[in-house]
Amino acid sequence: TILDKLRNGSAKFELVSSAVDSISTPNPVQFLNNTSSLFFARIGLPQSRVSSSNIKVERYTILKVTGDGRCMFRALVKGMARNKGITLTPQQERDNADELRAAVKEVICENENERRQYQEAVTAITVDEPLHRYCQRIGRHDFWGGESELLVLSKLCNKRIIVYIPETE
Repeated sequence: TILDKLRNGSAKFELVSSAVDSISTPNPVQFLNNTSSLFFARIGLPQSRVSSSNIKVERYTILKVTGDGRCMFRALVKGMARNKGITLTPQQERDNADELRAAVKEVICENENERRQYQEAVTAITVDEPLHRYCQRIGRHDFWGGESELLVLSKLCNKRIIVYIPETE
């Protein structure tokens, strides 16, 4: 059965941002995340180029991301591109990660009207430091993204972001 194939790793399950053909059924299965952001599921064979050492028991695929202070932004960019079937060059990955960072800075630091829509993130930021200091630091490429930036990007992109922490490394 499909469930057995998913469990033993001979098939994979992925979410994509637009309708695609499914191997198992003529129409994709629609998940009702919310009415503004519908996702579709498809089941297919696992990617052969992924090393078995990079597949956890939980069956998530681990993709390497350059750890240069942009790593959270890079991971988001890489995941969004992968969901669309796009492979990015390292330069595209870097540039797009910087664009995500700039979008967060613009919303939180440069537009007071926009900032009001992201009060949860502003609250998380100002627990640790004054907003003006945060706004100075987020522009630097070595500033690490975290919970506040994920909150902003989730709302800005209208996508649910799930942080996966594996049981074991």
